[in-house]
Amino acid sequence: MSMCHVGGFYKLVLAILTVLVAGCASSLSRIDTWEGSLPAATEPAVLKAPGTIQVTEVNGKAMTNFLMDDLALDYGLLPGGNEVVFTYKTIWAKSGIVENGESKVHVIKTEPQVVRFDAEPGMTYQFSFEKPASRREAEAFSQDFSATVVSVDGDSVANASVWQGRAEARTPVFAGGESGYDAGAGNTLEKMKRLWGEATDEEKKTFLRWAFE
Repeated sequence: MSMCHVGGFYKLVLAILTVLVAGCASSLSRIDTWEGSLPAATEPAVLKAPGTIQVTEVNGKAMTNFLMDDLALDYGLLPGGNEVVFTYKTIWAKSGIVENGESKVHVIKTEPQVVRFDAEPGMTYQFSFEKPASRREAEAFSQDFSATVVSVDGDSVANASVWQGRAEARTPVFAGGESGYDAGAGNTLEKMKRLWGEATDEEKKTFLRWAFE
């Protein structure tokens, strides 16, 4: 690939990143899990997920995959029954010599898990689970994973279990268009995801090295 094309690729990605940071910073602080505009009288609940919890689906709706999957995110939930599908993942540096081309980290990830609970309007919930101190502990924990969803008062509202498949979907659609971020920001994010998917592995590696220098 010519340097002209590479430079153009970087410039386009940088421009999209700039728009995302400027226009979507507030939306990244809370990802709403419904479709359409929320009625004025409805006060959503919030589920806080740390970087080790990757929410993949809420009430049958797939959640956005970001370039970095270890972000702590908040999810807006409609009051009432909610089904949240997620995985727990930790990354541990390898000790000793790493062969050329070999990953420098151990990635430990659970099977998909699910929590189902009734969310109260305006209430904030979060995940509660053990935090392994070593890779060995993390491996054991991933095989016998246990987590609960608790309210801000510390009351347990749901226990995680292995996801066996989707229950009856609940993804209400309200009139008034998309909620959580504006249509322009959403289109920009989709363009960036598409552009990233079309890039070669070498382009991705080069860009990430440049972006984080």
